[in-house]
Amino acid sequence: MAARDPLVCAIAYDGLCTFEFGIAVELFALPRPEFKQWYRFATVKAEPGPLRAMGGIAVDAESDLAALQEASLIIVPGWRGVDSPVPPALCSALRAAHRKGARIASICSGVFVLAAAGLLDGKTVTTHWRYTDLLTSRFPELTVDPDVLFVGKDGIYTSAGSAAGLDLGLHIIRQDYGAQVATSVARRLVLPAQRDGGQRQFVPRPEPRARGGSNLAALQDKIRTSLDESWPIARMAKVAGTSARSLARRFHEESAVTPMQWLRAERVFRAAELLENAAIPLSDVAQACGFGSPETFRREFRKLIGVPPIKYRERMNLS
Repeated sequence: MAARDPLVCAIAYDGLCTFEFGIAVELFALPRPEFKQWYRFATVKAEPGPLRAMGGIAVDAESDLAALQEASLIIVPGWRGVDSPVPPALCSALRAAHRKGARIASICSGVFVLAAAGLLDGKTVTTHWRYTDLLTSRFPELTVDPDVLFVGKDGIYTSAGSAAGLDLGLHIIRQDYGAQVATSVARRLVLPAQRDGGQRQFVPRPEPRARGGSNLAALQDKIRTSLDESWPIARMAKVAGTSARSLARRFHEESAVTPMQWLRAERVFRAAELLENAAIPLSDVAQACGFGSPETFRREFRKLIGVPPIKYRERMNLS
């Protein structure tokens, strides 16, 4: 390739996370002759071999850490363990490369490598939702956003759980080569062309801890079949055969939410299911799920899911 093509380096190490490394290869290493310009790609050993990868695979690479001095973009796949020390030589090489202008991106737990190298001090970052509390306690100088898919500023990018690395990679391609090229790459991967970085990476659905045949379980089942109807607290309590105060206590004990919080979440989750059918108008989705108005629908959906209903529909309907 021409020397002007930017060099992407993916870090390999003993205990390599195969899926995250594969994301880097799929996005940046595949030949793409349909484009006038594309990336060069190198796998860089973070330490002497032999290197093993998850799944019983042996890994070798021609390039060592010196190659990072020429990199335009460095990708750190999920690290081999959040409690595994990061080699000082890797930290030093990453800092030096960034000083020379290289962008650095982590996928999932790879953020712990960037943090150990001191590249994230004072920045807002993200990682897989399972690791956000640990990252916050271990590196209090960081601001950890547990909700978003990826964050990027000043040439440093961090992404959430493994598959969010695809979203981040497409975001970087879009920055480098434009929306048309990024959309073409996404189509080849059978992926949405763009998921906003601010979209929630994980939305927990409140469920009772002990459903059984309780009145609360029966009430919830009835509401789910008639979400288009009005469900004030008084009606809920009547159906459950209890008082409004007792009903609130039961919801808190079994679901850790109030009855109305549970109801709003159920409406949103049902709306998300209906949005997967592109033929249903948004106004009909709002009505079927019991939202009082399209404005309420958009507000509540975005509050819980992180993107507006129309954006959610776009990414769920790739055709």
